Amino acid sequence: MPKERPVSAQSRTAWPGEMDFGSEGQFRAREDADIGSPVAMDNDYGQTPSRSDRGKEQNQVAKSKQNTGFCGKIGRGIRSLWATRQTEETKGNRELHVKTTLRELIIYIVFLVILCVVTFGMTSTKMYYYTKVMSDLFLSTTHSGGGTFQTLTNVDDFWKFSRETLLKGLYWEKWYNGEDITNPDDLGYIYYENKLLGIPRLRQLKVSSNSCIVHEDFRNTIRNCFDSYSENLEDKTSNTANHPGYTAWTYMTEDQLDGSGHWGQLTTYSGAGYVQELTGNNYTSAKALMDYLFNERWIDRGTRAVFIDFTVYNANINLFCVIRFLVEFPATGGAIPSWTFRTVKLIRYVTVQDYFIMACECIFVLFIVYYIVEESLEIKKHKLSYFKNVWNILDILVILIAILCVAFDVYRTVEVDNKLSVLLENPDKYADFEFLSYWQTRFDNAIAIAVFLAWIKIFKYISFNKTMTQLSSTLGRCAKDLAGFAVMFFIIFLAFTQLGYLLFGTQVKDFSNFQNSFFTLFRIILGDFDFHQLEAANRILGPIFFMLFVFFVFFVLINMFLAIINDTYSEVKGDMANQKNEFEMGDYFKRGYMKMVEKINFKRDKIVDIQEALKSADINQDHRLEFDEWRTDLKTRGYADSEIEALFAKYDVDGDRILDSEEQKRLANDLQEQTTAINKEYDDLEKSGNRPSTARSGGSFNDVSLEDSDDDESGTKSSRSGRASSGVSYEEFTVLSRRVDRMEHSIGSIVSKIDAVLVKLEAMEKAKLKRRETMGKILDSITETDGNTDEMKREQMEKLVREELERWDSDASFSQSGRGASPTVSSGNSSRGAKGRPSSGTNVDFIYDRGYQSNV
Repeated sequence: MPKERPVSAQSRTAWPGEMDFGSEGQFRAREDADIGSPVAMDNDYGQTPSRSDRGKEQNQVAKSKQNTGFCGKIGRGIRSLWATRQTEETKGNRELHVKTTLRELIIYIVFLVILCVVTFGMTSTKMYYYTKVMSDLFLSTTHSGGGTFQTLTNVDDFWKFSRETLLKGLYWEKWYNGEDITNPDDLGYIYYENKLLGIPRLRQLKVSSNSCIVHEDFRNTIRNCFDSYSENLEDKTSNTANHPGYTAWTYMTEDQLDGSGHWGQLTTYSGAGYVQELTGNNYTSAKALMDYLFNERWIDRGTRAVFIDFTVYNANINLFCVIRFLVEFPATGGAIPSWTFRTVKLIRYVTVQDYFIMACECIFVLFIVYYIVEESLEIKKHKLSYFKNVWNILDILVILIAILCVAFDVYRTVEVDNKLSVLLENPDKYADFEFLSYWQTRFDNAIAIAVFLAWIKIFKYISFNKTMTQLSSTLGRCAKDLAGFAVMFFIIFLAFTQLGYLLFGTQVKDFSNFQNSFFTLFRIILGDFDFHQLEAANRILGPIFFMLFVFFVFFVLINMFLAIINDTYSEVKGDMANQKNEFEMGDYFKRGYMKMVEKINFKRDKIVDIQEALKSADINQDHRLEFDEWRTDLKTRGYADSEIEALFAKYDVDGDRILDSEEQKRLANDLQEQTTAINKEYDDLEKSGNRPSTARSGGSFNDVSLEDSDDDESGTKSSRSGRASSGVSYEEFTVLSRRVDRMEHSIGSIVSKIDAVLVKLEAMEKAKLKRRETMGKILDSITETDGNTDEMKREQMEKLVREELERWDSDASFSQSGRGASPTVSSGNSSRGAKGRPSSGTNVDFIYDRGYQSNV
């Protein structure tokens, strides 16, 4: 008998299995009491637990949740933020492995997007055009001698550039129509757009006289000797007496100038030297100063390098261009020009876009903190084995580069503000942005490397697919072969490098030093070479060198390298063809899609059942649906009492256990709204893939991978006939259940027969013991009659044997007449005693009788 239904008003909130139509018309069941499903009703032994058992289980769950506490939930939530494949045990759980990988990939993609936004927000195509405009002005403009700075070859060319091209490019004091610029605010702009910050500065480095040793044969002829530049050979003497008011002949240390070293074409130069600033901030004064230096022969035999530094700023695009021209005067004579244009964005936050980049930078810092915690947790768990993984090393590199970049970003912002404050107070001083611009370019390079490594790191998260691992697998498998090949390759390559440097270093620029020779040979491998230069340098050895290098390196070694790669790739591809992917992402999403469609079909089937119940439950057709009619109809459709109670109670407003026409109408309207909502949701899902058949088709989801069925949630199954869930219909479930019952019945029969066999064996053993005991008694009785004659002994023995045989015959007949059971044990129905022996209904007597007679 079902439990008495409580008052309707109370049952709407009291029953745990309550079905509810929400405000949006969604038909839902409480997840904690899915009593209607067979999974929720059956225990481990196939039995249905009572309400008291379920209540105890719910109380235990509630107590465990209560003991966990709010702090425990917060702790688990925070801990789950850093859940990765290396911190979680995902090897035996494919579902967890997929979810963790997807979660890591999504978070990392967001991080990569933020990093790209920050990086590309620091640069733009305007930087290139700004550099091109400034370089064209100073490098490509010709002077009176017809040359440019790029074609500068001697001291005379340097002075022509400095007194003409340089000064005309720095000071624009006329408009393009030839009129003078009279407004002071318009002066000091290059190309009328680029503000010259402070004043330019000239600096030279010298070596002292007699810094080298002259051979004794020439000492009387050559009085002075100036060696190549070296910091310990610098000339640090000052000569201010003959040039009052000028600092060009006063030596200043690197600390006094707050300078830094520079890597030139020939060597590295210090930040010290003789400095002269172009005071006056106009063309006339700068021209007079440059003429004075020219006339006083500021550049002499000891000069080894002259630097020209200045900085311009374009407010239109908020970019600085820090320019340095270097002319090196080697000990061989002549001049070697070089230049540096560093276009950088030192003032970072001006426009709205800049502040958006600033917000992204803050998010980037949070991501760095997040990944620091993540890697710390992984290191704590795996200890030193963490560093055996290449991807972990890559993570550490990205984090370290990011920390350095963040630190420099803060330093640059503070330092630029300080320098601009000093410059605005002293506009006639040199604006030294050389150091900041140098490290800003290093900062840009570091960010570029971080972005590169970050993109490469994507392979860490998509390596679940065997196609994505072909590159890493190929390189990993042929690493030893490549290492051995590399040793052989570089021995031969370096031998050719040394040979080329020694043969052609004095005549061919590409072989002028060992470094150039090394890269020139790599260019020959790629097809970039000038054979005629080698032939002109040495008509015999040049062609021989070229042909030998091409034959051994290009035709032999390079093809060996390709053979190693191709052979290993073929092996890897063959092995992977027989391997299964770590997991198929497509199957994972397909399974999720099918689950979603299944839930929608489950809801739809419930609505259809209730709609049909509204039509067919009113048996007497009085338009009044009584609870007994409602319950009877829904019970035949497989619903549990709690579901029936809850749904009826929701619409039985007056609590009379009857749904009148108004209440039925309201229920029908809610069902129709729910149907419309489900159809809309179903149509949305249909757009993303082929819509499968409804759940009523039974087994409509059998196309889902069966090997993943263990990971599916079992709580979506239904007990109603015709409803399929997880690919098994109710009819199939019933058939399988009956088969299991028959199997258990057969197993019970087999066990009973085995017990009967054991009883037979035991009876035979007892018969043997009894026979041995009887024969012993006979022998004892014969032995005791030693005094009797042979005739008496024979008679006595015959009597004893006859009595024993008669007794055996009587026992055998009794057992056969008293045997009431068939020799075959009834299958599965024998009751067992404490020691597992059958009761009186078995054929123990028969077994004993047969065993005893056989022994006799």
